[in-house]
Amino acid sequence: MRASKYPPEFRERAVRIARESDRPIAAVARDLGMHHETLRVWVRQDEADDGTRSDRLTTAEREELAALRRENRDLRRSNEILKAARVSSTGQRNNILKLRCRGPKVQRLSWTGVELPSDLVELFL
Repeated sequence: MRASKYPPEFRERAVRIARESDRPIAAVARDLGMHHETLRVWVRQDEADDGTRSDRLTTAEREELAALRRENRDLRRSNEILKAARVSSTGQRNNILKLRCRGPKVQRLSWTGVELPSDLVELFL
């Protein structure tokens, strides 16, 4: 996400003015010296955050979605590493992959000297 050119205080004030005013968003935006679509997006997001609008994700939901997508990407990468290191098609064990298991949990996975977190590894075993 890129940094906004407007400070958070300005954004809050602009949204409050637009929501409390009977004037169109475009007129309020013009008075504030900003593009009307920027203010319109801010107002829609504020409405989603306070529950008056249900057709958009809230800010918290957007942040959670971004975090889940990052985690998914990382897990896919880890899975690709594990796939590359698994038993070859001839049935012989690939010696690059070393697992130290204790019960159902993997204690350590090293692959050519790179340590991977066990919480990522155990999902794919």
